[in-house]
Amino acid sequence: MKDKMDTLGKVGVLLGGDSAEREVSLKSGAAVLAALCSRGVDAHPYDPASGGLQGLEAAGFDCVFIALHGRGGEDGQMQGALSLLKIPYTGSGVLASALAMDKWRSKLMWQAAGLPVPEYALLSADADFSAVERQLGLPIFVKPANEGSSIGITKVKTPGALQAAWREAARYDELVLAERELSGGEFTVGILGGRALPVIRIVPATEFYDYEAKYLRDDTRYLVPSGLPVALEVEMQQLAQRAFAVLGCWGWGRVDILLDANQRPYVLEINTSPGMTDHSLVPMAARASGIEFADLCLQVLDLAQKEAMDVA
Repeated sequence: MKDKMDTLGKVGVLLGGDSAEREVSLKSGAAVLAALCSRGVDAHPYDPASGGLQGLEAAGFDCVFIALHGRGGEDGQMQGALSLLKIPYTGSGVLASALAMDKWRSKLMWQAAGLPVPEYALLSADADFSAVERQLGLPIFVKPANEGSSIGITKVKTPGALQAAWREAARYDELVLAERELSGGEFTVGILGGRALPVIRIVPATEFYDYEAKYLRDDTRYLVPSGLPVALEVEMQQLAQRAFAVLGCWGWGRVDILLDANQRPYVLEINTSPGMTDHSLVPMAARASGIEFADLCLQVLDLAQKEAMDVA
C-alpha cells in the first residue's frame, strides 16, 4: 500500500469553485478528501475560487481529483488549465467535458451518431412558445443548457406557461432547451474505466428529480437492482457506454437515461464530474458492484494516472 501511495504523490482535491453548484461541490470534495486520507493518500483540499490558478500551480500537486461541479470546473475550463500546467486530473478531457456540459451540443453529437434522445426544441426570446407546446406536447421540461443539479429547471404542465419557464431558465444561461417528457422512468448508469456499473432507477417523491430531491430530501428512492428485465438493463448499459464514447469521455462519469411509455431508452445527458455526496449515484452503483467509496476514489485516481501515461 505504501508503494501505491508513493506513486500517487501529493494529491489535490479540487472543490468549491464559483459555479451555481458550489455547495454540492464542497460536499463532494470533503467526502473524497476524507476517503483518500483514510487510505493514507497525501491529499489536500484546494478551492480555485480562493487561490486561483497561480495558487494551484504553486501547490505542487502531482495529480488532482476534480470534485468541482458546473461551470469553470466541469465544462473544460479547468481541464484546459490543468493540461497546460501538466498536472494529471480525473475525468474527461477538455473537449469531452465541454460537450457533455452543453446539453444541446451533446444531443447534436448523439443524434449524428444515431443514438436516441428525447425530442426537444431551442427556446429564445422570439420563440413561438405556443407552437413549441403543440410540437412537444405537455408536460415539457425547460432547462438551461449549461447547468447541472437541476438548477433552473421547470416542468411545464399547463398551456401558456412555457414562456415563464423560459425566463426562469434564461436567468442561468442564454441557451435554453425545451424537452418532451418521457414517462417510463428515470435511470442512471455510472461508467468506471470503460465498465458500465449497475443501473439505478430514480424514484423521486417530488414532482420530478429536482435539486431538493437530489440533495436535501431523504424520501427519494434509488433502486439498485433497478427492477428492469436483464435484457433491458444490458441495453441501457450499452447505450450509456456508446453515448460516453461518442463525446470522447474518459475515466469515469454518469449517463442519465429515460424510458418512454414503451420502455425504449433515450440518452438524456452525461455528467463528467459526478457528485460524491451521501446522496450521490456513482458511489451507490459502485457499492452495488462491490466497490466501497474509498476504493472508488482510488480507482478514479488510478485512471487519471493511466491517462497521463498514455498521453505522455
